[in-house]
Amino acid sequence: MQKRQFITMLSGAMLAGVSGLTRAQGAGTPGVTDSEIKIGSTLPLSGPAAGYGAVGKAMSAWFDLVNAEGGVNGRKLKLVLADDGYSPPKTLEQVRRLVEREQVAFIAGQIGSSTGLATRSYLNNAKVPQLFVSSGAATWLDDAAKFPWSMGWLPLYTDEGRILARHILQTRPNAKIAMFYQNDDAGKDVLRGMKEVLAAAGKPLVREESHEVSDPTVDSQIVSMQASGADVLVAWGSPKATLQSLRKAHDIGWRPTIYINPSASSVPMVLTPVGLDKVKGVMSAAFVKDPGDLTWKDDPGFQAWHAFMDKYNKGAAKEYLTVLGACLGQVTVQLLKQCGNDLSRENILRQARRLDMELPMMLPGLRVKTSDARPHPIPDMRIQQFDGTSWKVMSS
Repeated sequence: MQKRQFITMLSGAMLAGVSGLTRAQGAGTPGVTDSEIKIGSTLPLSGPAAGYGAVGKAMSAWFDLVNAEGGVNGRKLKLVLADDGYSPPKTLEQVRRLVEREQVAFIAGQIGSSTGLATRSYLNNAKVPQLFVSSGAATWLDDAAKFPWSMGWLPLYTDEGRILARHILQTRPNAKIAMFYQNDDAGKDVLRGMKEVLAAAGKPLVREESHEVSDPTVDSQIVSMQASGADVLVAWGSPKATLQSLRKAHDIGWRPTIYINPSASSVPMVLTPVGLDKVKGVMSAAFVKDPGDLTWKDDPGFQAWHAFMDKYNKGAAKEYLTVLGACLGQVTVQLLKQCGNDLSRENILRQARRLDMELPMMLPGLRVKTSDARPHPIPDMRIQQFDGTSWKVMSS
């Protein structure tokens, strides 16, 4: 708590300095003209993590919708997507190209913790806003004072780990828990949050295994965790690794209670290839509505999202990642609306810390809210369970 309070004080002081700069600088901002705002993003469009590319494509499609309705304050939005293959060195190379050659106004909606962090120092030194990185690594909030031009997006992974651990302890107090995690800042943060809560309850993990995004298979890790005697598995990995872990667990006859990464919870991309009957009962934390859950069929936001997908992102799977992309598009549009005609990078950053809004596809009771005190947009999640057809939010 003391660390967060210190961060708040120092971060506020730094932004106060930023806010003292001249406001009427929109005309001189790279990527901003009287008719267009150019925004950059990096994501894997190739390689083993290419499935995450659906996020950026949906975000771009949301901009198409907004442009068809006249844009933001008379300006059309252009999103330049750069393929980094989920490789941090490549991400830095692409971000430099976006800033120096493409002359984007800011970076938004990057995919990944290690990839986003690889570009954080460069963007802060260049004073280019790095906003809504699709990552919940704790460092986006903990180090906000040191890197005030950067902001994450997803709920903090440490908080997600705590939420999962508390749910396990509440529902299976005698569980033997194994954890399988992606070997990067994201996976390690989820592990850290899990261990914090479990340690307080005197329940250590019986086994932990990691994987690299580039690993061709994770079969050996699943076999190792089965041998530990675990009856609960937290499989927090990439979509490819999650698919493989679910399939392998079933193939070897292991039937633990399973929790998975929400970013790997896609019904068409992950669960269907495994076999829907084989993954019934799997759980995950969530902050957005499952587009396949007909519980929401009469919800206006749910209906509007489906209409958007049918018209502007036709052919793309209606699943978690495309919901995430639309949400990123919506929050970016709101940010730019708040900027008005002051599209200086300083004001873009300032308005990113003044958000308070509901998103149509967020779960009821959750909202995007940022401030100088807490410059991280999404503070909470709910536990959901797959019923063999769609995800259902569980009662508290």
